[in-house]
Amino acid sequence: MPPADQPLSRRPIRSYVLRQGRVSNAQRRAYDTLLETHGVPYVREPLDLRQVFGREAPCVLEIGFGMGETTATIAAAHPENDYFAAEVHTPGVGSLLKQIAENRLSNVRIVQHDAVEVLEHMLPPATLAGIHLFFPDPWPKKRHHKRRLVQREFAHLAASRLRPGGYIHAATDWQEYAAHMLEVLSAEPLLENTAPDYASRPDYRPATKFEQRGLRLGHGVWDIIFRRKQ
Repeated sequence: MPPADQPLSRRPIRSYVLRQGRVSNAQRRAYDTLLETHGVPYVREPLDLRQVFGREAPCVLEIGFGMGETTATIAAAHPENDYFAAEVHTPGVGSLLKQIAENRLSNVRIVQHDAVEVLEHMLPPATLAGIHLFFPDPWPKKRHHKRRLVQREFAHLAASRLRPGGYIHAATDWQEYAAHMLEVLSAEPLLENTAPDYASRPDYRPATKFEQRGLRLGHGVWDIIFRRKQ
């Protein structure tokens, strides 16, 4: 098992591909005017989350929040928690910034950077109350499986950043990737499953419109929730 501070980011393989997605006018306005207030620059040194959020509260890392709807909904419903949201794509960052302003959310901060490097360098061990990884790219082709974020090294790094009792919650609509994540997280000695295998969707994770449509069509969604051992 590699040490938790072993730099995974030196690997040339990334779990994402940067695409030149279209940024709407509203997203661009939010990005240009709100990022300085609600964004956190990537730095290769540990953050003091109390200073970042201006208070001491449980902090959840949101990895790859897409267009931000789920993150904004969860943050609005749980003002007692802080949410540190990592995303690489500018349209999504702009979208979440817009929702932060519209919903007057004070408990969300965004870092536009690779989540693996954020975990490695910005978040000290035993810091996080939770990690959310909702619908990551499944990289379905076998030759691309090496790009999947959830691998043995990532599981160990993520577990090391959870405080005792903290949780990691992954969700996917790709059954083979669900089985892979379940196997990988089950093999991490710092973690224990909260369910016999897959978990029921907890109330705090809202079902997206795409998920609801998929369920109507008979597609499955799998939630996987592990906790850091005490």
